Amino acid sequence: MVITLIIILVLLLIWTLINRLFIPNLPQKEEHTDHQPLISVLVPIRNEERNVADLLASLSLLSYPNLEFIFLDDGSTDGTNSLLYQHSKPFKSVKILKGKPLPKGWIGKVHACYQLGREASGDYLAFIDADIRLAPTTLDRTLYLMEDKNVGLITGFPHFPTTSILSKLLVPMQHMIVLLHLPLFIANRTTMPAFTAAHGAFMFFNRQAYDKAGGHEGVKYSLVEDVHLTRAVKNSGYKALLANITTEVQCHMYESNQEVWNGFSKNIFPGIGRSYLLAIILSLFYIFVFITPLPLAVMGIQSMNAVYFLPLLLTFCIRFFIDWSLKQEKWLWVLMPFSAISLLLVLYRSMYLSIKGKGFEWKGRRYL
Repeated sequence: MVITLIIILVLLLIWTLINRLFIPNLPQKEEHTDHQPLISVLVPIRNEERNVADLLASLSLLSYPNLEFIFLDDGSTDGTNSLLYQHSKPFKSVKILKGKPLPKGWIGKVHACYQLGREASGDYLAFIDADIRLAPTTLDRTLYLMEDKNVGLITGFPHFPTTSILSKLLVPMQHMIVLLHLPLFIANRTTMPAFTAAHGAFMFFNRQAYDKAGGHEGVKYSLVEDVHLTRAVKNSGYKALLANITTEVQCHMYESNQEVWNGFSKNIFPGIGRSYLLAIILSLFYIFVFITPLPLAVMGIQSMNAVYFLPLLLTFCIRFFIDWSLKQEKWLWVLMPFSAISLLLVLYRSMYLSIKGKGFEWKGRRYL
């Protein structure tokens, strides 16, 4: 068994090294030209008073010259609205919308983005979340990549600063899941919808592609609208590009352990299509490949057999390469077996909530 596991891990390491080659970085673009199409920066916000000031501070430093900013307050009950007005005063072109009541059958964030899309005038639409922080050149470089590659959508998984223990275990695992499970050559170079990943905190659309795909109205039911909308873009004939945005985009995704637990519970089982078969396959895979190496290493200490250390060493190498390559915290690789355990536990909770019909709670709303 040990030799089999070592062979599998070596193959996974090689696969990861190759797969990483097909995530393009955002290219440098130093100078503005006369070609400056309007970009609409669209931000749905609900109870985000802890993020508003830092979000708007980062947006105020964007270097691209032709921008409109539209914020939609989606029924906030904290100080979000007053902070939006206070911190948006320096912006030249800004609108602050009051979200309409949530219609039956819609997911809250999706409905907010739908309203933002209808209000936007831009040739390009940049949907970002309130916990995002953009570097000054982010939109210049994203637009340059979009026009260079001629795609309808650019998305990517940001750099994730982490605070709580559970956030350190789970949040950066998003990069690992993509590099392990998604053949990026197919995902980025074809319009095959089955090979799709996206991160809803940063979605940069060509307006024509967004409209042709049906916009957010077409995915109004979805808890993983980012993936479903990306598939819709591909189904409409446009390519979608998953780029490495970690040097330009930060996402302060969850602050507490409870937020991590609830957020991943909301997304992980719906994210695999609520497939029990796929959940079983993933469980067996992660248990054998990423959890088993830890007890094997303990056995190696007891038996003084160095071969038993190799699976854990290879596991660490895979995780270290991904975190180093995609600019995550460099020491989290030592937690990899515990990250795998945490991932499976939150998957089982997500399955439990779905099976029992309890639904998923987020931002004060409950979804089945």
